[in-house]
Parts: sequence; C-alpha cells; structure tokens
Amino acid sequence: MKLNSGRSHFYQKGFTLVEIMVGLAIGMLATMVIMQVFTVFEAQKRTTTGTADAQTNGGIALYNIGRELQMAGYPLIPVTNSPLECTTLTINGTVDATIPNRLSPVTITDGGAAAGASDTITLRYGNSLMGGVPTQITAMGAPTVNDATVASNLGCQAGDITLITNGTTCAMSSASAVTGTTTITLADTTAAISNANLACLGTWNEITYAVNNGNLERTVAPSAAIPSVVGIVNLQAQYGVSATANSNQVTQWVNASGATWAAPTVADRNRIKAVRIAVVARNAKIEPAAVTAACSSTTAAAPTGLCAWAGSAASPAPAIDLSNDPNWARYRYRVFETIIPLRNTIWSKDTL
Repeated sequence: MKLNSGRSHFYQKGFTLVEIMVGLAIGMLATMVIMQVFTVFEAQKRTTTGTADAQTNGGIALYNIGRELQMAGYPLIPVTNSPLECTTLTINGTVDATIPNRLSPVTITDGGAAAGASDTITLRYGNSLMGGVPTQITAMGAPTVNDATVASNLGCQAGDITLITNGTTCAMSSASAVTGTTTITLADTTAAISNANLACLGTWNEITYAVNNGNLERTVAPSAAIPSVVGIVNLQAQYGVSATANSNQVTQWVNASGATWAAPTVADRNRIKAVRIAVVARNAKIEPAAVTAACSSTTAAAPTGLCAWAGSAASPAPAIDLSNDPNWARYRYRVFETIIPLRNTIWSKDTL
C-alpha cells in the first residue's frame, strides 16, 4: 500500500493575526509600565543628585566664608593705642570716608527687604609673617624726608602695607624700601612722627562675598568679582554684639540696618564680637508642584519652612525671601548656618 505523505492543514504551525495583536498589546503595556517606572526613578534620582549637589555647594560656600572670616582683623595687634581704636584714618594721605573705616575686620551690608535681597560681607586682613608687631618710630627725615628710623624693622619688606598709629589717628601707606634693620622708607609720611607706632601688615586684603545670579561671588578689591560656588541663591548675616567693647559676651544678634548698625561708629564696631551666617543652596531641579514653604516665623523657637535659623523677640532672625522668582517654591533648598567668632577682635578686648 502506498502511504500518503501529504499533511492536513490541521498540522500547520504559526501565529494567527489575533495572537499577534494580543502579543503586541501586552508588549506595549509592559513597555508603558517600564517607561513609567523609569520616569519616576529618573525623577527621584535627579532630586537626590540635585540635593546632594546643593549640600556640597552650601558646605563649600560656608567653609570658604568661615575660613576667611577667622582671619578678619589679622594682624592688628592688641596693644595700647590699638589700631581698632582709630577714629581717623588716612590712606596714602587721603582721609578714608568709609564708615566704619577700612581697618574694620568685617562689615555687613544689609540687602534690605526687597524680594530676592541678599546681604554682602566684606572682611579685611593682612598676611604679615611677623604678625604685624609694631615698632616705635624714633626719628623721621634721615637720610631722606620719607625715611623712618625705627629700633627694629621687625621683618618689614619693601611693598608691605604700613600702618602708623598715634593715639586715635591712623595712617596707611606702604614701604617703598627697607634699608638694614632700622630704616623704612614710606610712600606717604602722614602721621609719621617720633614716638608713633609703625607696623607692617604685609598685603592688606579687602574681600567681599555676595550672591549674584545664583552664584556666590568673591571679590578681592580692586579686582572684579569672580564666581566661586554655583547654586547659592541667598546669603544672610548678622552681627553678634556685646554690651561694651571690652566684653566678649554676645548679648544680641542684629541686622546691619537701622541708625546704629547700618554704619556703626568705631565704638559700636568694637562691640561686634561674632558674625552669624546663613547660606542658602538650591537644588537645580524644578518640581511639578510646590515643595518649599516660606519661613513661618523669624522669632519662633522652632520655625518651619525656608528659615535662616531660630530667632527670638529680642534677636529676630533675618528673613529669606526668594519670591522674586515666581517658581521659587517648586525648588528644594538647603540652609547652612554657623557662628564665627572674630578672634582678632576678641583678643583685643583689654585694649578697647
């Protein structure tokens, strides 16, 4: 018998059109679920990464400001007739009209109450390797009219900023030359008389920290500002003041505003013993809805929202207002704050 090698159509294999369409639908659903999970994960990752960046940027900004603030006032030695007591200051023969004068270790400029306002901090210090120890001028005008004869130049070098102190009168100039160990040639001889104190401060730095366009900027006068840390949107600062200049106990925290602290006298300036700073860093990722609220209070013991620190009725905390950006509440922020004692002012307590 001859076998039939043909196969019935019932034995044919493959997918029907319905099966293919069902498979495609299941695949599309799986793809949608995977993409949704990926989108949520990616958003969480960006939030986490942005927050980590904000923490890093805020920490670096606070460290940079704090490190230089610790130098503020160096090397104004706490001696009788301390430079911090000078009510009159000339710089290269020109009266310094800055209030308080440019021997001030630190000056805060209040940004005001406008939305987005941020404070600025200016600090001043020298870098003398000999610590700015003063020497007494014993004679002037020999061998030339600009030569000051001293007992010892105490490591002064040509180009150093010089500071002459005579009671409450001070004069800043520079050393044109240093000859031997007993002669310092001054670029300007204002206030340079016998028995006045002369100190070499090295380079006298005047550095300003400010926030501009989302960056912390550092300016070394007279040069232009240089962005130093990105992602910083606000800076707030207050003076910590004592009841008297010869006390180091901070009794109140004040904004650099008002009749007294916007432009303090020398006597009030010497009451400033510390600076309190808040640096606000922002996560660059904008959220779909509001995630940050304004500070609930500047005087409460435990405020909520975007606050500098917990203030009190006697010492309100500065207000952080970022509402100049209509989307400010859709960003996440980190606030870093610290208190920095002005140690060079503190060490001068007994001479003020």
